[in-house]
Amino acid sequence: MESSLLAEVIKTLAGIHQIQHQALLELRVELEQWFQVLFQAQAEDRQVLRSFVHQEGSSATTPGPPMAVPIVLTKMGMQDNLEAFIELFERTAEVWKCQAPSGQSVYCRCCLGKPSSWLNFLWPTSWSLSLWGTTECSLLGKGHKLWLQPLNRTNLQFGTFPNGFLWGVGTSAFPTEGSWDADGKGESVWDHFTHHSQTDGIRMDTADTASDSYIQWEEDVKSVQYLGVKFYAFSLSWPRLFPDGNATAKPNEAGVRHYRRLIGKLKELHVEPVVTLFHWDLPQVLQERFGGWLNQNMVGIFADYATFCFKTFGGEVRYWLTMHNPFLLAIQGYGTGAYAPGVTGDRADPFIAAHNLIRAHAKVWHIYDKHFRHHQHGKISITFGSHWVKPAHGQATPANVELCQKSMEAVIGWFAEPIHGSGDYPASLKVSNRGVIPEFTPEERVWVRGTADFFSLAFGSETLRVVRGLARFGQNVTLDLRSVLVWIQQAYRDPQVLVAESGWFSDASVGVEDTVAIYLIKTFIIQVLQAVSIDSVNVFGYTAWSLVDGFEWNQGYSKRRGLFYIDFSRPQCHRLPKTTAHFYRQVVKDNGFPTDNASIEGRFPCDFHFGVADSILQVHLRPFSPQFTDPHLYRWNYSGDGALKPIAGIMLHTRGAQCTDFLFIQRHLFLLGVTGSTHYRFVLDWTQLMPNGDLTSINSENLRFYRCVLSEVRRRGIQPVVTLYNPSYRSPSLGIPEHLHANGGWRNYSTVEAFVKYATFCYREFGALVPVWITINEPNRLTEAYSGTAEDRRTVARHLLTAHAKAWRVYDKQFRQQQGATVSFALHADWVEPANPFLESHKVAAQHFLFYELGRFLDPLLSSGDSRINEGSGSSRTSPIGFSDDERAELKGAMDFIALNHFTTRLVVPQQPPSPRNPNPSKPPNQDHNCFLMPDPTWLSSHLGQAVVPRGLRRMLGWVKNRYGHGSPIIITASGVDDQASYDDQLRQSYIRDYLQEALKARELDSINLQGFYIWKLQDHHDLQFGLFSSVAHHSRPKASVYLYRDIITHRGFPSTADIRPFPCQLTDNRTSCQLCMQITENKPLLFFSVCVSISVCMLSVLIIITVMMRRRRRRTPMYVKPQRLGAEQRFPMKRVAYRTGHLCQ
Repeated sequence: MESSLLAEVIKTLAGIHQIQHQALLELRVELEQWFQVLFQAQAEDRQVLRSFVHQEGSSATTPGPPMAVPIVLTKMGMQDNLEAFIELFERTAEVWKCQAPSGQSVYCRCCLGKPSSWLNFLWPTSWSLSLWGTTECSLLGKGHKLWLQPLNRTNLQFGTFPNGFLWGVGTSAFPTEGSWDADGKGESVWDHFTHHSQTDGIRMDTADTASDSYIQWEEDVKSVQYLGVKFYAFSLSWPRLFPDGNATAKPNEAGVRHYRRLIGKLKELHVEPVVTLFHWDLPQVLQERFGGWLNQNMVGIFADYATFCFKTFGGEVRYWLTMHNPFLLAIQGYGTGAYAPGVTGDRADPFIAAHNLIRAHAKVWHIYDKHFRHHQHGKISITFGSHWVKPAHGQATPANVELCQKSMEAVIGWFAEPIHGSGDYPASLKVSNRGVIPEFTPEERVWVRGTADFFSLAFGSETLRVVRGLARFGQNVTLDLRSVLVWIQQAYRDPQVLVAESGWFSDASVGVEDTVAIYLIKTFIIQVLQAVSIDSVNVFGYTAWSLVDGFEWNQGYSKRRGLFYIDFSRPQCHRLPKTTAHFYRQVVKDNGFPTDNASIEGRFPCDFHFGVADSILQVHLRPFSPQFTDPHLYRWNYSGDGALKPIAGIMLHTRGAQCTDFLFIQRHLFLLGVTGSTHYRFVLDWTQLMPNGDLTSINSENLRFYRCVLSEVRRRGIQPVVTLYNPSYRSPSLGIPEHLHANGGWRNYSTVEAFVKYATFCYREFGALVPVWITINEPNRLTEAYSGTAEDRRTVARHLLTAHAKAWRVYDKQFRQQQGATVSFALHADWVEPANPFLESHKVAAQHFLFYELGRFLDPLLSSGDSRINEGSGSSRTSPIGFSDDERAELKGAMDFIALNHFTTRLVVPQQPPSPRNPNPSKPPNQDHNCFLMPDPTWLSSHLGQAVVPRGLRRMLGWVKNRYGHGSPIIITASGVDDQASYDDQLRQSYIRDYLQEALKARELDSINLQGFYIWKLQDHHDLQFGLFSSVAHHSRPKASVYLYRDIITHRGFPSTADIRPFPCQLTDNRTSCQLCMQITENKPLLFFSVCVSISVCMLSVLIIITVMMRRRRRRTPMYVKPQRLGAEQRFPMKRVAYRTGHLCQ
């Protein structure tokens, strides 16, 4: 091969010059000839090379990378050693194919599902770009499809990890050991850095004592034992073992003895040690003598240190990690200077340090693989730090996707791609840092690639904090461990993964009650569970970080990450388990989050309310049908102007007004009928029935509208449930007549009196049609609408309860005997749980909140008339509402059933009292109950942030039963969730199915007298939210949840598969029976037109058929011709003619 051609090939491999397709074909021929001339090898060896050049089966026109072969041989020093080349080829050249856009079978590094070691360094990415220029083979690396096809959203909140899953906890040497100069330990770069650094004139915290783990290592082991984990990850202190960093010299025996004791104790307790050789605490001597990791001599020095560790401790260690998160060391230690050794200035320094770190790791891996693996049987890897990014503004545009991939490649890919991928740096990193990033030789690429027995991942706060400032490229950094794990799976051929660091931080003032940290840890573990269970990522272990509070690098002691709390103001450094330790211990014990929430089979009884609940049913007098009500007679186009004009002086007889005139009612109730509901709950508009709030201002037309609604509902076989008053928070008057609101609203007792008169009027006018009454909807929420003093809110609560009781008494005395309905009021009844189940204060807060929400309204009616709460400590507290003896007597028993509106579950956090660490704790928005509400981020939630927690319904019902006994009937008068889907509302379908399952369990398993369940609500008003049907603007289309709910109603619940017939007691006579009916209603105009056309066509066809038949009949009927009288000259003898004719015929 000519030198000029060889130079051209080298330029191509460097990405400087692009070779066209025809030139590539010519090079294939010349390369084969060059091989034959250059290597005088045996025929079979030449055949191996020839088969690689021709790519074994690819067509003659298929482009490929053979030109790289001689260059590789030259650079590797193998041009005279064919055997070494063939050995290398046989080890690494497993060839996998992918399809180019043209349909040709080609070899493309970035498309390969399983790229070989050989191809990954023989085929530069620039070839793919120059030949095809497609997205598949662009600078976008493997794994970029994750942003184009995001992971399926899952509601997986429970589940267990595979058997044998490894649970662990970790620490590192410098932040925890202390004893910085004890027992012969040398100074580390971090010792030097902290002793000589200042910020704004204030000396930096030091780790001279830290967690005192060098002295109290046995306490650490006890803490590990308390958690019940299977492994303990820790790092060795290089300067404690070799004060001057020279591992060829005599080690510090005190340091060796310390780690031997630690490892031996762990093995005795059957806890596996996972040992990191280097976690950033480089001996200061090496930094001063060589410049630290900027010097390539560090590769050999580190290899000597690792070899000593393998020899000394390797017999007891099965898992080795060479380094922890080299990204942070390279960027922060040799770039920004925020970490030790604090080097800044040259842009190339972080890349040089990273290059040497990678080479040092690779050399150590090869040493272990060659000299120790066969008899120690361990595994070795390196821990990479990572983050996750989502496209900016949620838009996965090509530009955003490329930037997301670039961000990942600039952090985890920087180190993982050479070791787990191609053997070289990511193409995007090389392009962005051309001229400053070192290059691996072809030999080094092969040597570095594959030097990890598993993938070790660190996902912590430090990496994310650095990335937000340096490498997010305008995208959104998020805490999504699941996506990182899937990205690793896709980018690096599904390796085994150890999560070697996972956790978050708390402020130092939090102490042992680190409630928020519980949910961050839970979030990460749930994300790992989802990656394992749903995405099949091969994760085999999880490390909670860290075991104890310690020195958090450049944040000192202001942040805490430990599962065990240490008061650094006290010299003893006692380990106190935080609530996160209790939580993690439970997770380890359960191997995840097991649940016994299995579905049951069963049916609800015939009298169970399957309902739909609505808010205020506004009066719709239009559209209105004038048919049969207009007395005029009209004539059209009399004057030729096409107008329809009445004829003067003529009046016709008309019928009286009927309910069918209100077209809104018919359309609205038709939708209701499609659901198959047995009950319909709606609210009367007090302001439209009585604008002035008294009987002198009755609106008769609105009164007739509501009467028509009730009669039409009953005519369809549906039972109405009528609510008299629902606070309207969009109305300035909160849904009461304006003049009552102007006089103070529910603060004023006159509103109570007006409400009783209004209720009496409604009983009288509508009572014959109403079997169930709700006086007031959610009075416990209405009190919060009054922003005055606490005394004002107590007054409002007292007046609301009094108004209900008086209205109930009126019905009970005057109407019950004739009408027989039941009366109650409906409370908002979301379930609450202690945010921190390991703290008694949180448990008490949850009970207090439930009392505030439910007990203070239900106790006066269902208990002794007093409203008290048992806070779990034996004490009780009287309700702040306060009633007189007469009021207690009136309230007692004034409720026929318990009506509850339940939507979700929330977590309760009590207000913290002042303490030395936190003298001014934050105050909750509602000072009446003194609790904060927070969500569990692992719960499935809707677009509006409503958590979907089905078990909360059953637990809330159980609380009511335990407090008020078995006999009280309970109806869930509203329950639902918002869903943005226009048809396939999967979230709402899941909600209805799961919440009704919990309702059935409450009846069947807990013996709770649950008598009904109402879905909120029938139809959206504007946006797609809670409605079973879309809004009128969206053509009132039914969503998929309509048919699910109807099916459940049809079967009265969840029957067994062997008995899925409809329940016999269901009444279907007057119901809309099928989806076809809904489709007919939606397309009435088209249907009418189609019927008219069809009738016309049929009539025309019949007319044509009749006409044709008549014509045919006329043709076939013989015509009768009257004989003509012939003249004398026309007569002739007939017989003769006949004879002659006969003769002729003969």
